[in-house]
Amino acid sequence: MSRGARSGPISGGAQRLDKWLWFARVVKTRTLAAALVLDGKVRVNRVRIDRPSHAVRPGDVITVAAHSRVRILKVVATGERRGPAAVAETLYGDLTPPVSNPGAPGAGEGNPAPGAPRRDAGSGRPTKRERRALERLTEDDC
Repeated sequence: MSRGARSGPISGGAQRLDKWLWFARVVKTRTLAAALVLDGKVRVNRVRIDRPSHAVRPGDVITVAAHSRVRILKVVATGERRGPAAVAETLYGDLTPPVSNPGAPGAGEGNPAPGAPRRDAGSGRPTKRERRALERLTEDDC
């Protein structure tokens, strides 16, 4: 069988971290995968990795901070090529805990603390009147 004929995951061996992230469809391009690693946003087995060429093997746990969220992925297999999403999902097991209620105050990084004034996303800039009302609310709490 020729080398290019295989398309599924490979259960053994090691693979470059940037290549694995690209094969698993965590990022769109291999360049973006390398940039994530160089920016210190990727950990392998709880150790921050600073080289895109770091080898990952089945059984390693990868933590990736990308796209405004943190994902925890366990490497199940290495890939031979970047295939469809169904094949990419066979490369890892997702260990990321589910978010219970993303709209609740305090759930997530972008939401304010409970009891803090809140504006609906996409409502635009507050008017002068709305801003003053928000300031009055926050001054009363101090």
